[in-house]
Formats: sequence, structure tokens, C-alpha cells
Amino acid sequence: MARILVTGAAGFVGAHLVQRLLAGGDEVVGLDNLNDYYPVRLKRDRLAALVGEHPRFRFHHGDFADRGVLDEVFAGAPFDCVAHMGAQAGVRYSIDNPEAYVQSNLVGFANMLEACRAHKVPHLVFASSSSVYGANARVPFAEDHGVDHPVSLYAATKKSNEMMAHSYAALYDLPATGLRFFTVYGPWGRTDMAYFSFTRDILAGKPIRVFNNGDLYRDFTYIDDIIEGVARVLRTPPSPDPEWQAESPRPATSFAPYRIFNIGNNNPVKLTDFIAIVEELLD
Repeated sequence: MARILVTGAAGFVGAHLVQRLLAGGDEVVGLDNLNDYYPVRLKRDRLAALVGEHPRFRFHHGDFADRGVLDEVFAGAPFDCVAHMGAQAGVRYSIDNPEAYVQSNLVGFANMLEACRAHKVPHLVFASSSSVYGANARVPFAEDHGVDHPVSLYAATKKSNEMMAHSYAALYDLPATGLRFFTVYGPWGRTDMAYFSFTRDILAGKPIRVFNNGDLYRDFTYIDDIIEGVARVLRTPPSPDPEWQAESPRPATSFAPYRIFNIGNNNPVKLTDFIAIVEELLD
């Protein structure tokens, strides 16, 4: 049994991860600010399912961008690992609301690194995103590809998280693993995601919003596969890569205890095909 902190515990990935860890016998502390980026009721319903069924789950309502909140959360017994799944999500939302991403994804992430350093957390696992690949057109995406050309502020903050985590791994020997998720879908999913918005509009007889004439591909990854990856990684803190060379550095590993992994199913689906499937299922 481990004692694990899960941020974003009321979120899509976070709630599923909490459920998986509790089922495995772990003690879980959840943290979430329950922001209104999408309906708060959905987040509360996820939490209700967790709190009602699991005595080994304790929830803190608070924002990790607030250092005082983290001080309170870390004040108890030490954590065996931290699963930092919380962040301001959404690519297009960042165009109109950049401050939310700076506060949560940069300030909040820095606070989490400091808390993990101060409390000597054995392993920090954090959610990154496939969006970091940005303008890179080389496919399939691999962890050793360059990610220096993000095309959204959201992606830029996730890339920054990876660099910030590496600096703490190098400076303070803090084992850190970043996980680049690829378009997660499944039960309890976020209502702002395409399969929900498309379904709502089609049922209402409204036109759906399609960008780039539908000439887009997404590597849809089922939530259970994402959680399987996170759960396995939590138990395996990274070690310095003995084959890492400064003359030709590999981005996904390091001389420090740091790793980056893609978690996807490597089966891209064209957006127009995805829409056709939804239309068929909805008759």
C-alpha cells in the first residue's frame, strides 16, 4: 500500500486514477479547485462516487497555485509519490484566457515542484500532452522528436512543465516522469471534448464546428489505457540514463532521474471518419 497525492482528483483522468489506486489498496489524498472550465456538477458527481465508496480517500478543495493550500496538503504523513494530473486544460480556451494557464500550469506547477522538493517526495509523475509536438510534422510522434515549436499557449506551458521538472531532477535529485497523453476519451469524460460537443449538436439538429475542413487526425486513447500507463509508471521512479550523452542528448531521458513517455494507441483516426461514426450511431 502506498500513500499517493493526486491533483485534479475531480477531473477526468484524475478521478479514474483515484479509483484505480483505491481499488489496488492505496491511500489517496485528492486535491482539486473545482473550477468552472466545464460544468462543476460533473466534477462533483465524480467526487461523490469516490467519497461514497472509499474510506481511504480524503479530498482537499483548493488550488495548488496557492502555496498555503499545498503546505496544508503536505503537512500530514509523507507521500510515496505524487500524481500531478491537475492543470488548466483545453487548447482553444488558452487563446482567450491566457492568464488561467500561466497561473495553473506555470505558477501552480512551480509550487508543486517546490513542495515535492521540500518534502523529499520519492517520485513525481505529471501529465504532459501530445500537443507539445506542435508544428512537428514527423509521424508517428516519438519522445526523442523535437518539441520546440508549440502552436498554442497550452502546449507551451506543458513543454515548460517538462523543462521545469528536469531542472528539479538535475538540481535536487527529484525523480520526475512526464506523460504525454494523446486525446483521452471514455466514461466521465470532459464535456468540452469533441465527441460530446458533436453528439450534442447532432442531436439538436445544429451544425457542428469542424476546423481545417476535417483534415485532422487524432490518436484517441481510451481512459483505461491511460490509467494503466500512469499506474505502472507511479511504481517505477526513473533513474539516470547511463547511456545519455551531452554531445547528442536524448530529450526523453537524462543524466538526472527524469523520463518522458508518450501514452497513446498509435492508431490515428481522421476527424471526418470519427464524425461519420458518431452520425451512424446517432442514426
